[in-house]
Amino acid sequence: MKFDTYFTMNESEAATYASEKLAYLFADDFSLSCKEIGDGNLNYIFKVTDKRSNHSIIIKQSGPVARISDEFKLSPDRNRIEYEILKLQQQFAPGLVPKVYAYDPIMHCTVMDDLSDHQIMRRALMEFQTFPKFAQDISDFMVNTLLLTSDVVLEHKQKKDLVRNFINPQLCEITEDLVYTEPFNDNKNRNDVFELNRSWVSEHIYDSLPLRLETAKLKFEFMNHAQSLIHGDLHTGSIFVRQDSTKVIDPEFAFFGPIGYDVGNVIANLIFSWAHSDAHQQSDHKRWVEETLVATVDLFITKFSSVWDQKVTEVSALTPGFKEYYLSQVMSDSAGVTGLELCRRIIGLAHVKDITSLTGNIRLRAERICLTAAKEFILERGKYCCGLDFLQTFKKAEAAFAREDYV
Repeated sequence: MKFDTYFTMNESEAATYASEKLAYLFADDFSLSCKEIGDGNLNYIFKVTDKRSNHSIIIKQSGPVARISDEFKLSPDRNRIEYEILKLQQQFAPGLVPKVYAYDPIMHCTVMDDLSDHQIMRRALMEFQTFPKFAQDISDFMVNTLLLTSDVVLEHKQKKDLVRNFINPQLCEITEDLVYTEPFNDNKNRNDVFELNRSWVSEHIYDSLPLRLETAKLKFEFMNHAQSLIHGDLHTGSIFVRQDSTKVIDPEFAFFGPIGYDVGNVIANLIFSWAHSDAHQQSDHKRWVEETLVATVDLFITKFSSVWDQKVTEVSALTPGFKEYYLSQVMSDSAGVTGLELCRRIIGLAHVKDITSLTGNIRLRAERICLTAAKEFILERGKYCCGLDFLQTFKKAEAAFAREDYV
């Protein structure tokens, strides 16, 4: 089979592709099998295994439309962005992303390590597993990939060259629509609201002019603040974990945007795990999530300050007081994005199983806790300075919706 013209592959074709194009990754006399394993919204993920040696690789191919909806027409070039950013992230945060072997600009696919010895973090957390290294690993990843690709560290012309290389307008448009716009007014009628909460959402979210104003401010900051090379989709479905390892995957939404977008996504998705544990009355796991969220935020702040002192050379950035100002803006952005992510995963088109696996009044309560906290994160985002500040907001929302009122 010739692979000199782009088409989306099935399992058989991906196995043939690996045999013809990737033989160097397998031992002699290999015999390949292939299984599509992706369950995401955008791409085709194939696990190709040599049945003799049991060695396996992953082929990730971009399709021309999103699998979540044909309304989203996408350039398959996003796969190049993913390949190139994974190589960069390996430099900045070694060991915290999968190794990539090849990129095919014709078939728009990237070949990378198989992480079958890890678990998708969202699924593992929904089974109430805990991961003691996560806060250390994810704070390392964020500080080193975000601060080290900002203007305060990179030479300015080098940074602008990278901005140009990672312009990602189609996937940014998805974020602008699904995260910043539609959850707050449903202007394209694509929102998917849990029926028991529909009127509550209308009253507390759609009808809140102060909330819409603040989300508009955050949207234009996202569109215009090329602060750092962000992952762009850093949630627990884009993280693989083991007890001794963390791997961040799927950076195809990457572009130069506000640092707080990545930090806020991590925080919000830990809150979804907290809400899932709370709904199932798993008090030990719930406590672990609380401690991990606080540690993640506080470690990020501490490491950010330390790496700043070691790596920043830009003369204006060395002005006394500027580091503290810069970090306060990052934390404000992070709080705002935490609220946005909480809203869009409950109200918008793309949900999370932490919440959708719940039913009836249990789900209704979990959603109201998350959305009430989300409003405070957005409307009062300037007050967040440490992990405890974030914890107190959703614990306050928990207290406002007593369990006994929803059973």
